[in-house]
Amino acid sequence: MTAVVHLVDDDASFRTAVGRQLRAAGYEVITYETATQLLARLPSETNPACIILDVRIPGMSGPELQTRLIELGSNLPIIFLTGHADVPATVRAIKAGAEDFLIKPVAGNKLIEAIERAIAHQQASQERRDEIGALRRLVDSLTPRESEVFESVVHGKQNKQIAFELDITERTVKAHRQSVMEKLKVHSLLELVFVAERLGILSHSDHDKTLDRNAWTGT
Repeated sequence: MTAVVHLVDDDASFRTAVGRQLRAAGYEVITYETATQLLARLPSETNPACIILDVRIPGMSGPELQTRLIELGSNLPIIFLTGHADVPATVRAIKAGAEDFLIKPVAGNKLIEAIERAIAHQQASQERRDEIGALRRLVDSLTPRESEVFESVVHGKQNKQIAFELDITERTVKAHRQSVMEKLKVHSLLELVFVAERLGILSHSDHDKTLDRNAWTGT
């Protein structure tokens, strides 16, 4: 699948030169003179892609476009280019999620390396989002009671305690635990805790406490 590079720069000669170079390297390149042009044709995130963005462009600046894209929910990685070394701007852009910040003129191999890193990061992030989405759908399939048992179990509570708190029998708790394991397609407490941690139901420190507590009790 050909990766797409969206190049935003008001310098026509720069767009032509970089576009030619990146196409020769095997990328599909779409160029824009202004930020508003890119927003008018919001890039698809279906294919691997990244944005190369000049900091100082007429109208909406590069950092302003970055902010707008974040507001729109875009996950495309951004590589900033600038002809002026600006440490505060660099720090702000990186903190806002920019993949890289390169100073013009930038060597072709350095730019391509930055693009490769950005796209690799985008694909890894997409895989994580897909994984979490799949886990969320499994958890959403639980009944309200199963959800209560699930959260109690991953927070280290024992069957007897869960039964008391939910006013049900231990046998019923065990049945719900088994159903939860089957619906979430896991085979151990460790896997169950991992699901909860991935979904933000459990913190990493709680993860360790849960496993330690169950190791002592054997449940």
